[in-house]
Amino acid sequence: MAAGKRVDPYQNFSFRLEIEGIQIAGFSEASIPDSMTEDIECGEGIHPPDTRHLSGLTSWGTLSLKRGITNGLDLYEWTKQVGRTEMGKVKKNISIILIDEKGEDKARWNITFAWPTKYESGSLDGRVDDVLIETLEITHEGITRVK
Repeated sequence: MAAGKRVDPYQNFSFRLEIEGIQIAGFSEASIPDSMTEDIECGEGIHPPDTRHLSGLTSWGTLSLKRGITNGLDLYEWTKQVGRTEMGKVKKNISIILIDEKGEDKARWNITFAWPTKYESGSLDGRVDDVLIETLEITHEGITRVK
């Protein structure tokens, strides 16, 4: 990086999703799942007893997607496949791509072997004029930032 060149962090409002085999646009929110690796303490030695820390299993948080309800049923149909279809056919790869103000891809998270575990249609309320939001909770087997 050139001396004196400022690098600002990217804003979080411009992104897109790629869901394998599903063509959808217009997500208003996507939570990037966290990851956590278990810390395992092991006793070692006799005089004095020492403790070592080893890494255990890594687990990932849930991906949450939100968008205004449209006439497209792709996400809803995907949730209905779980439990009725062989899981190998239900799991999909998903990418979350952060876009800068010029429209260029700047960061990418690849989420592997994902499937929906919860679908929520939102709440109807005749007293407001908000967009009805559907939410999809997705479990997966790993996330990698590749860009």
